[in-house]
Amino acid sequence: MSDMVQVVIDSVRVSLMSPQRVVVLRQTDLERYLAIWVGPYEAESITVALQEVEMSRPLTHDLLKNVFSTFNAKILRIEIIALKDDIFYGNIVADADEKIIDIDARPSDAIALAVRAHVPILVGQDVMDAAGIVPEKDMQSDVPAAPAAHAEDAKPLTPPARDHEEGLDVFEDFLKKLKDEPDEPDEQDNQEEDPKP
Repeated sequence: MSDMVQVVIDSVRVSLMSPQRVVVLRQTDLERYLAIWVGPYEAESITVALQEVEMSRPLTHDLLKNVFSTFNAKILRIEIIALKDDIFYGNIVADADEKIIDIDARPSDAIALAVRAHVPILVGQDVMDAAGIVPEKDMQSDVPAAPAAHAEDAKPLTPPARDHEEGLDVFEDFLKKLKDEPDEPDEQDNQEEDPKP
């Protein structure tokens, strides 16, 4: 675990040019961000948990958390352990009967579970080195407050952390570039989402 860095969810953003969502993770000890594409259902599940919205019936990730509890398994942390061919790989680390188990998971599902279980989110150092974004220092000094929240092609589903709003200008440029690319979603989080009614 020494080669892992801790992150928090900075915001969940939607591109108006695509049905995909982006979860923006912020490293806790450094001004560095990681953007992970997720499906709309997973983004909604993460947002509902972040905003502590009470649902009348459990969502899928609530159900999964309840299953862990029913079997006396405790979720310890979730990890984003690899990036291969533009796809992030996640891992849920749990304690079941004093045995540590690793469960393969999509990062979007793992993050939705972490928010509900109030556990740390860790990212492999090599993943952050490969895909992390560090805003330029000179950009930070000239940036108006909350620019990404008013970008023409992106809007937040969750408010960004107040102390780090200026650093997110880099994502405005990133999302603007999507306009110029072919209309195929660049899904870094696995594409196996089934259509849901």
